[in-house]
Amino acid sequence: MNKKVIRNTVVFIVLVILSGWIGVLVDSTLSEQTKGDSPGMGIWLVLPMLFAISITILSKGSWKDFGFNPNFKGNIKWYLIASLIFPVVTAIVLIIGVTTKWIDLSTFDLEPLVLVFSSTLLFNFIKNIFDGAPLHSYLTSQLTKLNFDDWKIYLIVGGLWGVWHLPYFLVFLPETDLQAVLPASRITITIFMVITIIFWAVMFIELYRITKSIWPGIVLHMVEDSLINPLVVSFITIEAGKEILISPIIGVITSILYLLIGLGIRTYRKQTSQIMFSEIKEERSFPN
Repeated sequence: MNKKVIRNTVVFIVLVILSGWIGVLVDSTLSEQTKGDSPGMGIWLVLPMLFAISITILSKGSWKDFGFNPNFKGNIKWYLIASLIFPVVTAIVLIIGVTTKWIDLSTFDLEPLVLVFSSTLLFNFIKNIFDGAPLHSYLTSQLTKLNFDDWKIYLIVGGLWGVWHLPYFLVFLPETDLQAVLPASRITITIFMVITIIFWAVMFIELYRITKSIWPGIVLHMVEDSLINPLVVSFITIEAGKEILISPIIGVITSILYLLIGLGIRTYRKQTSQIMFSEIKEERSFPN
């Protein structure tokens, strides 16, 4: 194994875990901070990308590991798919919820939701250049270099993404926002959110691997933040006790659907790679 890649990967993982708590420490030295909008939260958000860039510069690594090139050629369909995944799955979950009477849409109003969605897209696009993106791209590329199998990559990247969120759920996020997702203690909500993040990570990782670009995953995350979060907080009512099953954010049914989508992209990627390998092998078998 490449010792430099191992060193860089371990250093990056440790720094990512510490980043949020550095933000918590900064907030603790300042006067009263607004929950969900503090300097420490900003530090938590941007540090992983800054760490990845710094490690790459200091170790003279490859910028291709980040996937900053949009690679539009041949990948437009993946950008389209990324923009549709959350709306389509959410529609399916809402249909299931209404059919089972676990979700109440009697107060649902499409126009305000569309307004909130469209007005937050740009902000969420910029935010999500930092939120998880260096893990889905940079860390995934390092683990791939170390020949980790897909499942280890999912668990390491998804697990780290979840652990990185611990200060967000335990400290930064207002209690009211958490209770809107699941009426439980911070610890309980955090556990479910981390598990959800691990399930979701497969989609982000596979979009990066199949396009070799960070941007489809950012589009995916942008749509999620602009659609799902306001929908659950302000536009629908979920029957008490059914949130774990049907919530568009943390529901078991929802998470399974996203996992299946991620694994579907993985299957397509592996089949495509096999076809390309077979074509190259066939071409080389013919004498010039």
